[in-house]
Amino acid sequence: MTDIVTLLTDVQFMAIVILLAFGLFFTLVSTVGVLRLPDIFARAHTASQTDTLGAGLALAAVALALGWQNATAYTVLLLFFVFITNPTAAHAIARSAAESGVTPWEKDDDNTEGDDQ
Repeated sequence: MTDIVTLLTDVQFMAIVILLAFGLFFTLVSTVGVLRLPDIFARAHTASQTDTLGAGLALAAVALALGWQNATAYTVLLLFFVFITNPTAAHAIARSAAESGVTPWEKDDDNTEGDDQ
């Protein structure tokens, strides 16, 4: 019986580590995307998708680490809150930028091919 409990504990620990690693990876990708992408629309896109996924995976790891407690229910509620609010906020930011007259970046807008001027 103790071998089964030890195996389940090891599997739970590995699942927590994998979820946290993927959560950290997607959060890092989101950070790089926000810093490197050219305009508000692309930045809002990467922030809403990859950051939501990274936070969701990290919160899933926390919920798995906590086990069956009241705090786990709060963590799952926070996870659903993040899944709803992050894309909604990014949409509101992109819509506000579009209504303010911000034009999306186009490939011709970039002057990185050399100094022709």
